[in-house]
Amino acid sequence: MSTFQELGLNDDLLNAITDLGFTEPSEVQAKAIPILLNSETDLVALAQTGTGKTAAFGFPMLEKIDVSSRTTQGLILSPTRELCLQITNEMKAYGKYCKGLNVVAVYGGSSITDQARDIKRGAQIIVATPGRMKDMISRRMVDISKIQYSVLDEADEMLNMGFKEDITDILSHTPKDKSTWLFSATMPREVAAIAKNFMHNPQEITVGNKNESTSNVSHEYYLVNARDRYQALRRLADANPDIFSVVFCRTKRDTQKVAENLIEDGYNAGALHGDLSQNQRDLVMNAFRKNQIQMLVATDVAARGIDVDDVTHVINYQLPDEIETYTHRSGRTGRAGKTGVSMVIVSKSEVRKIKSIERIIKRQFDKKEIPDGMEICEVQLMSLANKIHNTEINPEIEKYLIDINEKFEDTSKEELIKKFFSVEFTRFFNHYQKSKNLNVAEGSQDREGGRDFKRGGNDSTRYFINVGSKDGFDWMKLKDFLKEQLELGRDDVFKVEVKDSFSFFNTENETKEKVLAFFTDFKHEGRFVNVEVSENRGGGRRNDRRGGGGGKRRDGGRRDDRKGSSGNRSERRRSDSSSKPRRSDSGGGNFSRPRRSRR
Repeated sequence: MSTFQELGLNDDLLNAITDLGFTEPSEVQAKAIPILLNSETDLVALAQTGTGKTAAFGFPMLEKIDVSSRTTQGLILSPTRELCLQITNEMKAYGKYCKGLNVVAVYGGSSITDQARDIKRGAQIIVATPGRMKDMISRRMVDISKIQYSVLDEADEMLNMGFKEDITDILSHTPKDKSTWLFSATMPREVAAIAKNFMHNPQEITVGNKNESTSNVSHEYYLVNARDRYQALRRLADANPDIFSVVFCRTKRDTQKVAENLIEDGYNAGALHGDLSQNQRDLVMNAFRKNQIQMLVATDVAARGIDVDDVTHVINYQLPDEIETYTHRSGRTGRAGKTGVSMVIVSKSEVRKIKSIERIIKRQFDKKEIPDGMEICEVQLMSLANKIHNTEINPEIEKYLIDINEKFEDTSKEELIKKFFSVEFTRFFNHYQKSKNLNVAEGSQDREGGRDFKRGGNDSTRYFINVGSKDGFDWMKLKDFLKEQLELGRDDVFKVEVKDSFSFFNTENETKEKVLAFFTDFKHEGRFVNVEVSENRGGGRRNDRRGGGGGKRRDGGRRDDRKGSSGNRSERRRSDSSSKPRRSDSGGGNFSRPRRSRR
């Protein structure tokens, strides 16, 4: 269908569409709206970020609810506060001519009593984050027992953020005969499970292919040594003077550190992560939307609320551990019909991930070279020349020209141009004149380790640790915990696999002694947290580690040294089945290392 009129929307919505300047529906809107308008059905819609998913479920919901009733009829769940507010504002804009419509946003960081009061005044639609919604339900501050339509927006991201239990609990308070509409950019197993458990014969629409990246985005990767990652980021920024970008890091700590380094080096940068207060987050996002911040350094979770159409580049300072997350990242650029670039800075150990991502997004990466210093000087110089050439003359400068001309009356035009451009050129030249080549050939040895890394092969060691999801860990929390405790680099802990009561992870062989020595007598609330070398190098369940097991060694003798024996394949054993730590309220990581006694 080529127009919104042909989709069957009512006049109130069509008038709002005209005011918003929408001319024709996007692909996901053209596919979803007729289905949702013309039938009471469950729906699974797979489409990338920035394709118009809010309107795809928003218009049908506004068409179907009864605005004359004060009963809550629609519930929209979204992963972050920013996205929750964005959806709320868009729903209000779509329904501006629907007299009596009340859409209320429910999210953490704001007064729960004020939100409850707004709902009691009559909210036909609630847009909520799962955590705050569950809290309000438990306090009996909201009634969703009569809703007719529920939407799970960015379902994959909500599950990645650990909201599965919250979503399950929330949906248990809703009618079984409601219509559920699930919108997601990717379709991992967890999302498929939600669809199976909470939806009845859902119709499915897909814009593009599952997990596929939009054709408006080109993908590039740059191979450098791990220690040169930040310098590579600087050069990519300098080589693109008009860059307006989101830089993705994996952890809050890395996000803050990179942003601080960029600011210190003179870039218009800011950080966006979960440790910021809501006021700080709002200030950063407002500055970014106004182009006062050129490089926004963000975690994946915090970036879910970014809705800016003019992002020119996405820079993956670190690749995500979950490959599907890359699809979300790259979807931050190439929006609203514009083109964008997704750049990835990788070390030798991460090149294998590029091939995996290519299979997921069905797009090829171009391997490119980090530009050298003189290339950057030339780019910056010509950018400045273009800006000056295209600058409109401010008439207020006329009153200063006499003094300026006197200053340069003995200067030729050629010399004046040289002086003028040398101001900017010298700054970059001084920084880059002795800069090294940051590029690494794929077949060469890594300068950091002196050899070619082969993650998960004979060059790495796989470990078993007796903590898992029941102890509050997911793969990201466990990886961050191990990295911080062991004082390893972000790329030095990999292949993290979390089970219910135990987990696996890998490090390079040279760190094995450090890992095992660190976890000698490592306790949490008086109980040992044990790490040992896993016999299952490829990961998965270990068939001989599920039970508690005493402290016996394989040779039949009782272990008398926690460091194990070099003759054993399994160098560490759990002391007993009671050694599993209790779940930490903070979600993992609150472990203390007791002072080690001499033996």
